[in-house]
Amino acid sequence: MAVVVRSGVMQGVDAIPIEVEVDLLRRLPSVCIVGLPASAVRESAERIRSAIEGADEPFPRRRVVVNLAPADVKKEGTVLDLPMALGILAAAERVPVEAVSSVLAVGELSLGGVLRPIRGALSLALLARRLGLSLLLPRASASVAALVPEVEIVGASTLSEALAWLRGERVLPRAEPAPICEEHTTRDLSEVRGQQVPRWALEIAAAGAHHLLLIGPPGCGKSMLAARLPSILPPLTFEEALATTRIHSAAGLLDDARVLRSRPFRAPHHSVTVAGLVGDRRLRPGEISLAHNGVLFLDEAPEFRRAGIEVLRQPLEEGRIQLSRAQGTIEYPAAITLVMAANPCPCGMRGAGCCGCTDADVARYLRRLSGPILDRVDLHVQVQPIDSRELLGGPRGEDSATVRARVIAARERQQARGQRVPNGRLPPSEVARVAALRADAQEILASSAHRHGLSGRATTRIIKVARTLADLDGDGGVSERHVARALAFRPSLDLWG
Repeated sequence: MAVVVRSGVMQGVDAIPIEVEVDLLRRLPSVCIVGLPASAVRESAERIRSAIEGADEPFPRRRVVVNLAPADVKKEGTVLDLPMALGILAAAERVPVEAVSSVLAVGELSLGGVLRPIRGALSLALLARRLGLSLLLPRASASVAALVPEVEIVGASTLSEALAWLRGERVLPRAEPAPICEEHTTRDLSEVRGQQVPRWALEIAAAGAHHLLLIGPPGCGKSMLAARLPSILPPLTFEEALATTRIHSAAGLLDDARVLRSRPFRAPHHSVTVAGLVGDRRLRPGEISLAHNGVLFLDEAPEFRRAGIEVLRQPLEEGRIQLSRAQGTIEYPAAITLVMAANPCPCGMRGAGCCGCTDADVARYLRRLSGPILDRVDLHVQVQPIDSRELLGGPRGEDSATVRARVIAARERQQARGQRVPNGRLPPSEVARVAALRADAQEILASSAHRHGLSGRATTRIIKVARTLADLDGDGGVSERHVARALAFRPSLDLWG
């Protein structure tokens, strides 16, 4: 009679349940694994045999048939080593079937039976909680899995320890949750000399999670400003830390012995492919999702592939990205703050030196950023070169800690209004409730929208920026002054031609 062991594999950032069915047949000894296994799963047969013998257990001298259900889902990775080994030993009556059926087992086995760390421990713990099972996994990954409440996490170092625990011969220590302590960045906003307007725009972007476009000649400080945005963002909440860690772990960028403590800052090169931005054929998350709860910085944005820029439409609007590949369709979280940097012309020196670009060259260069993308960017800022005397001997600006305190205060005002997301991510249905304009503010916004032909999306985003400006001022309402300042951050007609 077949024995069933519960397990799970990663699909995107989530874990899906897998049933490992094992039966022993009276035929020539061999191991047959069916159920659409990938190469790493098929190759596990000899690894499991050696691990079982390394645990001083006899390997059955029969034909071992392992079925991975559902059979139409491709199974990748090495986390099925442990459940297959437990299923073989349970079918051979070397471990109680009742004990095996009460756990969700995952883990990679070495030839000597040592359990190696796995990726996706957080997602697998969530799966175990949903199924009402205990989670048995390698001890090196147990501390991160223990961050998920209301689920029993059991960490074992070897196959022998796991077997002893299942037989009731040994008590394994309860896994303690990994500590989440914020990592302090060495990049500080005080290192930026001058640039008062871009610094102010950076503060607004942080306070309301608004998207930002910096335009200026090379060397004026665009990249330096963008790299310091994470230093003024609020610290990650517990839920944000878990969500961000899940994504990075699913992408294989983190070992499951630690938690991502600081907000991610992703800065892909302009040669990145569309798959690198949204996710590859194996449904691993791309750069957009890896920037979830953090910053995605696109330096020299017009040099990126047009298709790569256009895929940002859904994440900027909805905070998520839906990926369809041959293996299936999956949705990734993508609540990002986008920062783009661009030169004013192909050579970069227009308005700041000797520029040989024609007006047609400039127009063609800037139009690489389409209107729909620019419409979704709340703050458009021109960055000018600073004087060398101010650069070398000017006073230092406010440090990140001072600016961050104002940003946190603004975010707290948003939460006090009952907002679950910052102003920049408010759905249209919520804008009217939390950002009602005073009469004078409505008049100036309506007049400017008519005069400049602003779209409905652009008008709504101006209201969101004005609401953030009011939060930074500690004002409960949105006044004419706030709307006028928000309008100043929209692109001018002569700039985009």
